[in-house]
Amino acid sequence: MNKARTRHYRDRIRQALAVPRLQDTLHRFADAYLQSRDKVFAGLDFEQMRLEVAASKDRVIEQPEFFQEEFIRAATAAGAKVFRAATAAEANAYIVELAKARGVRQVVKSKSMASEEIHLNAALSQEGIRTVETDLGEWIVQLAGQRPSHMVMPAIHMVKEEVAELFSLATGRHEAADIPHLVQVAREQLRQAYLDADMGISGANLAVAETGALVLVTNEGNARLVTTLPKIHVALVGIEKLVPTLEDATRIISLLPKNATGQQMTSYVTWIRGAVPCAEADKELHIVLLDNGRSRLAESPACRSALRCIKCGACANVCPVYQTVGGHVFGHIYISAIGIILTAFNHGLEQAAELIRACIGCRACVAVCPSNIDLEAIILHLREQIGRSEGIGTARSLVFRRVMRNRTLFHSLLRAASLLQKPLTDADRTIRHLPLFFAPLTEWRSLPAIAERPLRSQWQEIRQEVSNPRYRVTLFAGCANDFLYPELGIDLVRLLNRLGVVVSFPTEQNCCGIPALYSGDRETAVELARQNVTALLADNPDFVVTTCPTCSMALQRNFAEELRDDPHLASQAARLASITVDAAAFIADRLNAAAQLPASSDPVKITYHDACHLKRGAGVWQQPRTLLQAAGFQLTEMAHADRCCGFGGAYSFSSHPDIARSILNDKLADIEASGAACVATDCPGCLLQLRGGLTKKGSTVRAAHTIQILAQQLDSKKS
Repeated sequence: MNKARTRHYRDRIRQALAVPRLQDTLHRFADAYLQSRDKVFAGLDFEQMRLEVAASKDRVIEQPEFFQEEFIRAATAAGAKVFRAATAAEANAYIVELAKARGVRQVVKSKSMASEEIHLNAALSQEGIRTVETDLGEWIVQLAGQRPSHMVMPAIHMVKEEVAELFSLATGRHEAADIPHLVQVAREQLRQAYLDADMGISGANLAVAETGALVLVTNEGNARLVTTLPKIHVALVGIEKLVPTLEDATRIISLLPKNATGQQMTSYVTWIRGAVPCAEADKELHIVLLDNGRSRLAESPACRSALRCIKCGACANVCPVYQTVGGHVFGHIYISAIGIILTAFNHGLEQAAELIRACIGCRACVAVCPSNIDLEAIILHLREQIGRSEGIGTARSLVFRRVMRNRTLFHSLLRAASLLQKPLTDADRTIRHLPLFFAPLTEWRSLPAIAERPLRSQWQEIRQEVSNPRYRVTLFAGCANDFLYPELGIDLVRLLNRLGVVVSFPTEQNCCGIPALYSGDRETAVELARQNVTALLADNPDFVVTTCPTCSMALQRNFAEELRDDPHLASQAARLASITVDAAAFIADRLNAAAQLPASSDPVKITYHDACHLKRGAGVWQQPRTLLQAAGFQLTEMAHADRCCGFGGAYSFSSHPDIARSILNDKLADIEASGAACVATDCPGCLLQLRGGLTKKGSTVRAAHTIQILAQQLDSKKS
């Protein structure tokens, strides 16, 4: 691990967090975006649309050479000159030499992230060639000497007052911070640049293999001026922009603006095929097909689906980390989730390392991706690569490889810790303050004490009297349920017994391995998967029930992948995945228990927080709400119910606690604004985060797991 690089990155995070205006701007945009997106997709089948886009993009990924050659033949036949650039240096050299050969002194550009990727403006400038960005956002960041902070909205991080200052410097007069006025200033300043330019440079949203056509999807109209007025047009196009047919192109054109900005359609869709007349001479069209690491990406089975990306930028729009620190921190050239992956392959793993660790893994990006890319899974794979190349740190290596794999040692150390913490623990098993260098851990959040007797130690004392049980299930408790919240496991058993289900608890079960996997230690994750698959299936249960959605994802998704090289264990992991279910979903769907729950005579106002991995991993979100309402509680939805709470396991303790704290503060504000007396959630990690934050700030709002709330409702009716 490069400690100097990590320190520098954390300094940049602190600098971004010190600008509240940045968070406010990005949060307001995110809220408006989600409202517009929901409206524009109303009545449409987004899942089907993105499956179709993924299928068309996968055709090119699987046969890249065929479709590149087909495009080159068609484009050349139409009069274009096509150059294949293997690297950024080759692309820059071709464009610069072309400009020099034609005596170009000024270039106008429309927005092109590929040109940012290869630092084209700098390459032209070194040869004395002036480049003028004509996209409003790109021109703003060019004047500011910055790079774009978003793929679609380059200057989203700036407010109108800052833009007015920049424009005043450019015009030499005072420009008012009025948006229509600033737009007019930009038009006036840029108009002559189009007429003076000897070359226009654009990107392309799509390149159609069957026709050799380029497609530009824009809102400002500047791209049409850039591509038509100068006598030379250079289109810099990443090879991932290829699609097989016109039908594929129109499908993406329909989806792209909806997902990018919440628009039904953009203002301009421009189709360019071949050279066109330009005054007395034919126009030159040069298409530079850029590789620059994309072929390496295509060769990676774990990562290649990232080439489906249509560059809508939605993964940033919904990302809590991006909303907290912005694209200049959570990005290199490309930003947010897709930016992490592209940075690793376009610019090297070293450039991507800190971005990989900055991802909190909430899967919000996966839920909105229009190309159906499992971005989180790819980032986890890259974490593994970082772990192999740089290590995961001495402390983590010791914990994961020496302690966590040894179940007996791991559990013995936790019990020892439960004794050592006693002087710091309040009567309600809460740690509000830690001494010395541990103090930052409780600066903004109290912590639950490790239980004196974990669930596994109490199991034999739990009486289960169920005649003619409907199901026999195994409880996978996970570390939090077992060692922090054993009462949650006991409540679940009582609830399931009441509903005719017998529960077993194999004491050989261990950590699900997610902490190791998220730290880049796949080897430990594989060993823990082996232990758990064997333990959980030993009694041949009807189902394996969990109270932690992250554990659910491990059992349902990760174990089969981690054990794929062992035929016997792989089949066992597949069996385990098929019978693993979240507790609330099991109670609501399998037991159909909503009608069996006693209703509260004094309905408490409850709001609900969706755990990231429960809603966007396991697809469970309605069931807990149904159960709470069936039990007579008054459910009131908070704003941003499914936005991350900032926990992320080790993320909020050691990786990026500053980001986690900021994300939590947003969530706490939403909880309190709901007016609810209690916030329910179905994740022990989220419970730790929410309860800790509420307690630390002295809030009267209670935080509880849904299972606990339902079990306590049963108790109240018995009494």
